[in-house]
Amino acid sequence: MQQTVAPQWLSKEQQRVWRTYLLGSARLTERLDADLREFGIDLAEYEILVCLEEVPDHRIRMSELAEAVHQSRSRLTHTIARMEKEDLVVRRTCPTDRRGVWAELTPHGYELLKTAAPSHVEAVRRNFVEAAGPDDYAAIGRAFGAVLNVDTP
Repeated sequence: MQQTVAPQWLSKEQQRVWRTYLLGSARLTERLDADLREFGIDLAEYEILVCLEEVPDHRIRMSELAEAVHQSRSRLTHTIARMEKEDLVVRRTCPTDRRGVWAELTPHGYELLKTAAPSHVEAVRRNFVEAAGPDDYAAIGRAFGAVLNVDTP
């Protein structure tokens, strides 16, 4: 018979910080989304455009893109379909693996990214970098670097 271990509850301060993080990250996402809506895209679509712009030949396998932008394959497929309708990306069959599909940045998608990037960077700076200040910003980087290195069961 397996024994149940009582959870180690968060202290009041830990709970306060956790809830502040949840609300703050939600508000930050809302603000960045609102800024990008002026360009007809949302934050998830912007991240896809950035990822595609940064890879060789501006194309990547859909499975790798899903991992890079931390979206399920199903969600990414729907997002890419919407972006295709706007001529921001195009899907192509992988020449070496007929089952593989590439997402590729179109010239229109690249131009939209160039147009939206200055506003987005300013929104990130105003709503996150400068709001946190240099010491807190560095601490956030260390904290989330640690979060990314936690092995999950």
